[in-house]
Parts: sequence; structure tokens; C-alpha cells
Amino acid sequence: MKVSVGLRISAGLKVIEQDKFFAIFAFATCGGYSGQLRVSVDCMEKASSNLSIGIDFFYPFRLHQVSFEAPVCEGMRRERVFLIGDYSSSAEFFVTIAVFAFLYSLMATTVYIFFQNKYRENSRGPLIDFVVTVVFSFMWLVSSSAWAKALSDVKLATDPDEVQLLISACKVQTNKCGSVHGPRWSGLNTSVVFGFLNFVLWAGNIWFVFKETSWHKGASRGGGASS
Repeated sequence: MKVSVGLRISAGLKVIEQDKFFAIFAFATCGGYSGQLRVSVDCMEKASSNLSIGIDFFYPFRLHQVSFEAPVCEGMRRERVFLIGDYSSSAEFFVTIAVFAFLYSLMATTVYIFFQNKYRENSRGPLIDFVVTVVFSFMWLVSSSAWAKALSDVKLATDPDEVQLLISACKVQTNKCGSVHGPRWSGLNTSVVFGFLNFVLWAGNIWFVFKETSWHKGASRGGGASS
């Protein structure tokens, strides 16, 4: 009996360590992101041109607050242009779930290592652990799906070809606008992958936690008695 309990605790610790690892990568790749795109405006009056307009944006992706100056192609005048969209709610929701998941995994590791006996003696602890695990599994699925959709919208809003449409000078046929380079998305793409990996891990951990609850133990005793 002690051996089987030890094996379950050991397996649980390995799963929790994975939960912490993937949670860290999820909020680090999303919350630490900053990107840049560059566009060019080649005016018919060459002196007014700007062939390298840098536009920086970053987490939490309140793009409507991101602005840059572009030539109007009328003398040396400039206009301030703002990007479109606010995707902070999905991004912050995703990062918040990742942070709280990491903190809970850290707390669970401490309980499993130092308070294993009390955890197993008190039926309330495993039940709380089970409920929290189910909630986090659901929240990882919701937040990852929301962030994946928001990321798709962020990519569209920061596409250099789309940004050019916001510049007045680019609407005049005699001027030429182009893309110098677009943002790099590898980090944010990775954050989405880690989000869904966290969902898989937490959902897979539900059974492990359920086995420690009084519901499973009661069912096991009932099944043993009936046989």
C-alpha cells in the first residue's frame, strides 16, 4: 500500500513539475513579447519620403494606443497614425491564467512534499485539489482559444500591407508605399502551443487527483464490498 501511494505521489510531482514548466513558457512567451514592423512611403516629392517607418508594439497589444508618424507627401508635413484594435483582454486573461496556474502548481508541490500525510488524512484537501484542477483545465482551454483568436487578429492588424491603408499618402496613386519587413511571430505562436499543452496536462491530471478524493475511494470500497 505504501509503495503504491509513493508511486502515485511521485507521478503527481512529475506532472506538477511539467505544469509549472509549461505555465512559465506560456506567460513568458506572451507577456514578454515586443515586435516591430516597418513600412515605406515614397512620395512623388522625394524630399518628403520616409522609406523606413518603424512601428513598435508589445504586450498587452493595445494597438489603438500605438502610433507612428508618416509623411503626408505635401511639403514636409507629417501625420500621426494609430493602429487599429485592442486585444489586451484576451492576452491578459491568458497570461493571468498562466501565472495563477504556476503559483498553484508551486503550492501543490510544497503540499505534496512537506504535507503529504495531512493532505491524505483530510478529505477536504483532495476535493479542493480536484475542483481546482478541473477549473484550471477549463480555463486553459478557454484562455488559449481566446488568445489564439486574438493573435490571429493582431497579425492582421499589424500586417504591413494593412497598415499602409491607414496612411493618407498611400491612398494617392502618385505615391508608392511598401513593406520593409513584418513582425516575427515565432514567440507568440509558441505561446499558443504552450497554452493548449497546459490544457492537455491539466486535463490529464484530473484522473490522478480524482483518485485521491473520497468520491473515488468510496466508490472503490463499494465495488469491493459488492464483489
